[in-house]
Amino acid sequence: MVGTWDSGGSSGKLRTELGILPPGDMRQCLLALMEDPRQRQVAQKLFDDRLEDVKGPLKGHSLGNLIAARLEQNYKGPDRGLDAERMLFRIRARVLPVALSDLNLIAKLETGEEIEGETRIDLRGLAEDYNPKDKIMRIYFDSNPDPNPEVIKAIKQADKIIFSSGDLYTSLLPHLLVNGIRDAVVNSKAKVILILNLMTKKGETDSFKASDYLKVFIKYLEDKNRINYAIGNSNGLSREILRVYKKDGQEPVEIDDELCAKVSNKLKIIKSRLAVYHIREHLLRHDPERLAKVILDIS
Repeated sequence: MVGTWDSGGSSGKLRTELGILPPGDMRQCLLALMEDPRQRQVAQKLFDDRLEDVKGPLKGHSLGNLIAARLEQNYKGPDRGLDAERMLFRIRARVLPVALSDLNLIAKLETGEEIEGETRIDLRGLAEDYNPKDKIMRIYFDSNPDPNPEVIKAIKQADKIIFSSGDLYTSLLPHLLVNGIRDAVVNSKAKVILILNLMTKKGETDSFKASDYLKVFIKYLEDKNRINYAIGNSNGLSREILRVYKKDGQEPVEIDDELCAKVSNKLKIIKSRLAVYHIREHLLRHDPERLAKVILDIS
């Protein structure tokens, strides 16, 4: 299940110019689901090509986004276009847009100010006048979106529903604002698993601990016991890594077990050494194989 409210970069331009759903997040999902590492490496180079050496309106667009846009138009819909792209790249797993309509995300801050557009919300922490005390109070769409029926069907059939790590207010929670999605998750017999972020994010989750993530999810799910498991990192991070992230106003997400238990007394917290630091890119990421094993071990 992937979001359809990206408003920035190549995705945002194609959304405005061609009237299609923003393809960027879907492109990233397709890349991640390619099983052959060599295929994924070649596809990533192709998909991420921004056509910087060309002149005209295509300059700056991701070639992967252009392929997705053309397939959506040729196959008369984002869902059918995605299925065609899966066949083209021999991807077995499904990628489902959560809604098939154009969505515009809005955040309301504690001061009453409203920020319109996913990208503006995402980047608010970079503004010179940013005040970390002016927190996001709630998010909503400017329309009343219907869900992709295939997403509702997939939720009903699922054994496990996983809220991945990612930007809380711009990538994860908006799914629950689409009509029928929250109810489908709450009423599902599946185990619901929350992957805690490794680090906080300036502008969205400043100084958040595990219990803070849990409280916000419970607010949008409207069910304090629906999240069955939370998976967090137990790696001790080096001073060098912490220093790099602290420059950007980020710190490790602390797993405050006792407060989590008070927030949701049926929640089980799983801690594992999941963090991997990629020196070349200066990025801290979850180890995909270790994380997958933890998820698969939940029965």
